[in-house]
Amino acid sequence: MTIFYETMQAKHIDAVAELDKQCFTLSWSRALFESELNSSNTFYIVAICEEKIVGYCGIQAVAGEGSITNVCVLHGYRNKGIASSLLEKIISYGKETNLEFITLEVRESNINAIKLYEKFGFEKVGARKNYYSDNKETAILMTKQL
Repeated sequence: MTIFYETMQAKHIDAVAELDKQCFTLSWSRALFESELNSSNTFYIVAICEEKIVGYCGIQAVAGEGSITNVCVLHGYRNKGIASSLLEKIISYGKETNLEFITLEVRESNINAIKLYEKFGFEKVGARKNYYSDNKETAILMTKQL
């Protein structure tokens, strides 16, 4: 299985929006992805296997601070290093653009994601109670200094 990575483009939006629906209970709309793609403050990367988008990750960067919006990998492609590669590329982008740090929120029940983020040097720095509107779950706030 060969995975290619490229910067998200307009041609990817439909597939990314569909992937988001498959991965998250609170998925983003196509219009929101289009807005993100057209923003000068965001960077998104997609993972492609056999011409199919199987993952994506994005970051918003403002005033030297980065915030990861989503890390998403299609169920059948998980545990194959795709999320790690996406994170490596986002962190590299952060360093190249001189961000001071990167933050993210993750569901407290998503232990696999928390372990992945910790592997990349993200540290738990706080919690946002009742953050997720679907079930009022707490979000763990994690930060990585660059």
